[in-house]
Amino acid sequence: MYNKKSRIELQKSLNKEAFKRITCSFYKYCSIDNLDDFRDELYIDLKKLDILGRIYVSKEGINAQISIPEHSLDSFKNYIHSFDIFNDVKFKNAFEEGVSFLKLKILVRDEIVAYKVPIDSYDMNKTGIHLNPIDFNRSIKDKDSVIVDMRNYYESEVGRFKNAIIPDAHYSKELLPKVAEILEGKEDKKVHLYCTGGIRCEKASSYLIKKGFKEVYQLEGGIIQYAHDIRENNLKSEFIGKNFVFDDRMGERITNDVIAHCHQCKAVSDDHKNCKNDACHLLFIQCSKCADKYNDCCSKDCRKFLQLDLSKQKKLRKDNNKKVSSAKLSTKFRPKLYKLFNYWK
Repeated sequence: MYNKKSRIELQKSLNKEAFKRITCSFYKYCSIDNLDDFRDELYIDLKKLDILGRIYVSKEGINAQISIPEHSLDSFKNYIHSFDIFNDVKFKNAFEEGVSFLKLKILVRDEIVAYKVPIDSYDMNKTGIHLNPIDFNRSIKDKDSVIVDMRNYYESEVGRFKNAIIPDAHYSKELLPKVAEILEGKEDKKVHLYCTGGIRCEKASSYLIKKGFKEVYQLEGGIIQYAHDIRENNLKSEFIGKNFVFDDRMGERITNDVIAHCHQCKAVSDDHKNCKNDACHLLFIQCSKCADKYNDCCSKDCRKFLQLDLSKQKKLRKDNNKKVSSAKLSTKFRPKLYKLFNYWK
């Protein structure tokens, strides 16, 4: 059970839709058995509701980012809540709408967030205290407070809470050890965690509590819910810039602050994109001038690659079809410009 249409076909189908879609997310740490059967059931039922998106399921729970036809929203929520283990799930709507997903993909994973830390290094029955935006804004200004961004560096690059600690991590598996190292000696401080929708802070807070941190707090609902609550309550946002999202929108603007720079010319910009050369597909930040100059590519080499005959492109891609580490990316058409998402596709 999987999509068999090309990206072009999927885009055409989406363009023909006469209804509005709602992008939303939800998660739940809970025990799920018979994962393959559960995945199949979920896929069949959600396809009937014309749901698009990406869902991870594992023995420890579910993590979903999806696009729902507006007219199916209530039916979808009722369906999810019909599962006993999901009857208290909270849904978070996107702060800014746009085309987010083209197909439905449900994957069975070892973890719903790939931290890859030993199972005895956390206890999901003991997690941080959830704070709403008002309490979070107040608490992070206390004298003994620290605030930590529990996202990858490229997410923090375009938007973050003021004065937040930004770990130099590009993959989830690097985050928890780096954060524990950064916070060593601050076990008596008030530690505040935040992430996109809240899910990464759940296990992170449990991990830090197991490490001996006395007071660990987390932003309830993450940046997404924070943005909604700030707007609805006319509060000052302590988060500045964009909230990076893992779908085709690439980001949601929370405030007008632009805190990042083009990776090519260093001009002020916070527009993430994937290199137009699909053999590269690197995630990077590019301003409009460089987008024109490099034809939406990350480098001159990738721009040149797109100018090759299609048969030549296919041959080169076939010759390099194995995923490699960034340390080995030295081929003619794969410059080592950035650390992010370094793989052949």
